[in-house]
Amino acid sequence: MPYLKIAVQLASLRMPLRKALVAAARMGASGVEIDARGEIRPQQLTQTGLRELRRLLEDHDLRVSAVGFRTRRGYDNEDEIDRRVAATKAAMKFAADLSAPVVVNQIGYVPAEPQGRQWETLLQALSDLSKYGQHVGAVLAAQTGTEPGSDLVRLVEALPDGGMGVDLDPGNLIINGFSPLEAVETLGSHILHVHARDGTRDLARGRGLEVPLGRGTADFPALLGALEERQYRGYFTIAREQCENPEYEIGEAVKYLKNL
Repeated sequence: MPYLKIAVQLASLRMPLRKALVAAARMGASGVEIDARGEIRPQQLTQTGLRELRRLLEDHDLRVSAVGFRTRRGYDNEDEIDRRVAATKAAMKFAADLSAPVVVNQIGYVPAEPQGRQWETLLQALSDLSKYGQHVGAVLAAQTGTEPGSDLVRLVEALPDGGMGVDLDPGNLIINGFSPLEAVETLGSHILHVHARDGTRDLARGRGLEVPLGRGTADFPALLGALEERQYRGYFTIAREQCENPEYEIGEAVKYLKNL
């Protein structure tokens, strides 16, 4: 198994940016995911601010694994779609300026059949973003979890070749009742980034729950093996949406991945 590139989602630490960078470096991460909606707004960032951010990253020997840009609506929703696409392009340019290969977002509902107005809206917006991403050097990665891998791969393959990829989120898949291993088998080389999250199903309540890494049903040794077979060389970015002590739990997650 090759050396794992481990990153931390800064927003999960719930700290100011500078403190979060110090914490991520102290944990032993080699990369960070930056939130382009909360921590930093690309459209408001000056060139001086960009240089300062690069310097902070260099000071802590950190690279940017991904830029997170989670829009309130997906690209299947026609309401203010032009504004949403323009904002996403700004995030992609920001990612490229930081040498980050991907921008992660939940792209919206993917129809089971490649037809209809919703499909056409989604396809048109993502085709535009695909061409732009190839131009600037940072592409959109659709987060898994709300649809089976077969629906997502159909969409990716309908777009310009290499224009959009996938962010594999095992925890999100489990929470929504899907198999992470099956998703890897289906999505294969389209996986450009991995969110190291875990989850389990609460059968009594009929819903999924996020849990600390290694405590759920995501078989990470098997997932690493399956990804290695497909020559995945991207980051494993640790993220938590709900936890009482994020710095401790994320630090433990870094140790868990390093010990695999």
